[in-house]
Amino acid sequence: MSKTIKDNRFTTLGSPKRIWAISAIHGEVDKLTALHDALLEHIRPGDKIIYLGNYIGYGERAVESVDEILAFRRLVLAQPAMMAHDLIYLRGTQEEMWQKLLQIQFAPNPADVLLWMLGNGLSNTLYAYGLSPHDGIEACRAGVMGLTKWTGKIRETVRNHPGHEIFGTQLLRAAHTNEDADYPMLFVHAGIDGQKSLSDQNDNFWWAGKEFEAIDAPYAPFEKVVRGYDPDHGGIKMNCITATIDGGCGFGGPLVCAGFDQSGDSFQMLEA
Repeated sequence: MSKTIKDNRFTTLGSPKRIWAISAIHGEVDKLTALHDALLEHIRPGDKIIYLGNYIGYGERAVESVDEILAFRRLVLAQPAMMAHDLIYLRGTQEEMWQKLLQIQFAPNPADVLLWMLGNGLSNTLYAYGLSPHDGIEACRAGVMGLTKWTGKIRETVRNHPGHEIFGTQLLRAAHTNEDADYPMLFVHAGIDGQKSLSDQNDNFWWAGKEFEAIDAPYAPFEKVVRGYDPDHGGIKMNCITATIDGGCGFGGPLVCAGFDQSGDSFQMLEA
């Protein structure tokens, strides 16, 4: 695998001594708040905190979850020596679908696309923002103009929640530590194709769950790849080259935060 190239879809974490990675949240704000409370006691200057996507979807409190993430960001940045670049947010499957939803009027078969997305987590997110999925179905029947009006209403509603719109536009696809570190690590949302370079992954970050499971050698130049969401809900799995830290939050399981040191080992696991 060739060296990665500079790309604003990704970010470099540097060579921190400790990285805290937070799994998929799915609108479970109570678990998120409890996890934040526990994590705050452990954060040291120089630590990195990376959220691995799916802040919304399935759960009923998506709006409150984003509010909690933004509030915790302010709290962390108030700590001595913590900097804005110490917190990193990846785009998850749910956030990717939400962005596609805002452009659904351009889809070849918008009604089919909308029904699929509603059945895969976004229905509750719309309800959380006070919006009706049924209105979207009706908009599909009205054609492009009807859908454009409906997506405009969604955008306006999101703007009424301070910080939500800009948060949604600043999400990254992946993050990694320095490639020349002793044990470089890559952090993704749900998947990656081990046969493709980082810049050629495209939608694999969200949909290549099975390809991730098939990884049986280090994804060079990285020694370990960490993901925060397993579409098959197989639970927490760690080995010397991959780590899945999804405890099943949103599906009856806990929200997980794994602390990784410079050797790639998980030195602590927090659950809520």
